[in-house]
Amino acid sequence: MATIQPFRIEVAQADIDDLHNRLRRSRWADQIPGSGEEYGVSVDRVRALAEQWLQLDWRKTEEQLNAHPHFVTEIDGQRIHFLHVRAQQGTGFPLVLTHGWPGTFIEFLRLIEPLTAAGFDLVIPSVPGYGFSGPTTETGWNDQRIARAWAELMSRLGYERYGAVGNDGGSSISVELGRIAPDRVVGLHVAQVYSFPSGDPTELADLDADEQRSLETLNWFVANKMGFNVLQSQQPQTLAHALADSPSGLLGWNGQLLGPDLDDEFVIANIAVHWFTGTAGSAIRHYFEKDKAPASTAPSTVPLALCGSTGDFHGIRRFAERDHHIVSWRTHDVHTHYLHHVAADLMAAEITAFFGEYRGE
Repeated sequence: MATIQPFRIEVAQADIDDLHNRLRRSRWADQIPGSGEEYGVSVDRVRALAEQWLQLDWRKTEEQLNAHPHFVTEIDGQRIHFLHVRAQQGTGFPLVLTHGWPGTFIEFLRLIEPLTAAGFDLVIPSVPGYGFSGPTTETGWNDQRIARAWAELMSRLGYERYGAVGNDGGSSISVELGRIAPDRVVGLHVAQVYSFPSGDPTELADLDADEQRSLETLNWFVANKMGFNVLQSQQPQTLAHALADSPSGLLGWNGQLLGPDLDDEFVIANIAVHWFTGTAGSAIRHYFEKDKAPASTAPSTVPLALCGSTGDFHGIRRFAERDHHIVSWRTHDVHTHYLHHVAADLMAAEITAFFGEYRGE
């Protein structure tokens, strides 16, 4: 399938009926009265999301998703699904936007109108193993291999120069794309930079307020919510059995990072894509592949702009400058891991301003 083919999202009615049957027959976990979220995502939260999912009109959601042009192609033996939306007027400057886990391409839908109005062509792929790219069928789909697939995809679409935008794991993939195709990637605009201390205590001296806050956020996350990362990096298949069989279990697991600060429609739409495509297990394999891949050691030379949230770990600049060519470092007081969804107009303005210089404006 070296050609690019149009694609439409069309979930079989039998799969929707099966989902509703499973949700209604959920066997709920017990919970200590009054414990709330102390032990993790609460039963009340999962039950509320399950009820919302039962009430969701998936056909309406499908219609909204299919309002954008979807395509599929095959790269390196893997099916790749992507949206390709042209600038509203004239010849657009291309951007490839990459999501992470437990998100999907849905993370970027609110950016489509403002960025295409600003003169950008948008390519929004589903990471291999996620959603409509289908499960991966062989080992080795780490960030470097995904980045090589993105480079091929952009070439196949006829783009010689382009920018990369990323969130969560998509930030790391975008950086690898810059390493692989530095002559084509004009800039990187990411919500996180994953550069960490080496262990030398002198590195932590004289942190400024933003760096100290970011380090505190990272330490809290490691102490309280890092378990998913460890398990998915070591034993993704062990967890996959439960996620593939129980939609309420998938709500609980993916819902730990799609929290109550987000609108339920967004949370459920992302989880529904994992469920209906049967990719909940293959998506978490991405962590295993990343963990087993040799780390990239060469500094990234492509100009990089960090645009992060003060309420989320976005990185520590002094370590980022060790690894990357930082040209902008901005944080916003919007407490979310999903800035491109929660603050789409803000992020569209930031992306437009950053890439304005590199597209010749």
